[in-house]
Amino acid sequence: MENRVRVVQYGTGKMSKYTMRYVYEKGAEIVGALDINPNVIGKDIGEIMETENKGVIVSPINEAEELLTKVRPDVVIVTTMSLLSDLEEALLLCAKLGINAITTCEEAFFSYNSNPVLTNKINELAIQNNCTIVGSGYQDIYWGELISAIAASTHNITKIKGSSSYNVEDYGIALAEAHGAGLSLSEFDTKVASLDRMTDEERNEIINKGEYAPSYMWNVNGWLARKLGLTITSQTQKCVPTTYPEDIDSSTLGMTVKSGDATGMSAVVTSTTKEGIIIESECIGKVYGPDEFDKNEWTVYGEPDTTITVNRPATVELTCATIVNRIPDVINGKPGFVASCDLDELKYRVQPLNTYVK
Repeated sequence: MENRVRVVQYGTGKMSKYTMRYVYEKGAEIVGALDINPNVIGKDIGEIMETENKGVIVSPINEAEELLTKVRPDVVIVTTMSLLSDLEEALLLCAKLGINAITTCEEAFFSYNSNPVLTNKINELAIQNNCTIVGSGYQDIYWGELISAIAASTHNITKIKGSSSYNVEDYGIALAEAHGAGLSLSEFDTKVASLDRMTDEERNEIINKGEYAPSYMWNVNGWLARKLGLTITSQTQKCVPTTYPEDIDSSTLGMTVKSGDATGMSAVVTSTTKEGIIIESECIGKVYGPDEFDKNEWTVYGEPDTTITVNRPATVELTCATIVNRIPDVINGKPGFVASCDLDELKYRVQPLNTYVK
């Protein structure tokens, strides 16, 4: 591809500060930006990036179709919400217009096992209009390819166990609220944990209606199983509130989380497979106390056992770098809603992004 890759940024919150800067630094360009927040609409994206002005003004979401039709980007980066249903309008619009899209939406990482109806709807429209839609981000490497690479060096596997923690303050209010941050324990039990007490039949019914709200690891387990060639026969989820012994101020929530209330949650997803391998993964998202930090640890049990630990990963920057490094794979990808486990292995991009586009 001779010309620079052209990108529209859909959502100009905390993550976009990095995705947009990384786009420019990888030799591509932003040709449009969209947001729902009246405080950023009308601003030059340079102000959001804390750089010089770029001559690109943030437009309101209700002008998305007009903007995308006018500028015809090579790809749209969607950094808004965590559930696929919240991105329905954005992703269906991209699919309708035949424009590639990549999103940090955690459920989109492998939404086939949590919202198959909407996933298939987006997939069919994307195939029809010859574009590729992909969910990616931090989990692509640190909950995905890193573990599959360890598995590839293991003779025999009995269990895969992982745990990852992150500060919800870094990602915005939608993610913090999805983790139950700021709720009392009784509210957490009613609004979050109660979903874990349903039967498999009840859960499948909600999933097929597109009304299930999975923890992030629900989709990660599905991704890992697909990547490793495993067939999941059953899957369960348990969400437990996290607390802190002192009050914690949350700028994202705009409140003080009282001692004993939920600062967030730990969600453990356990999958059994036809091949006998157990996948047990935990994500811990919460408002951090002063002594807490991000950590990512996975163990592949078998012959031999192998553990890998990443302390204090820069989760936001790693998420955004992954998104930008994935852009050539998305543009080169087959049409449809494609899981990143079905794309090429993620690579570091030394040259401008357009040089990797076929």
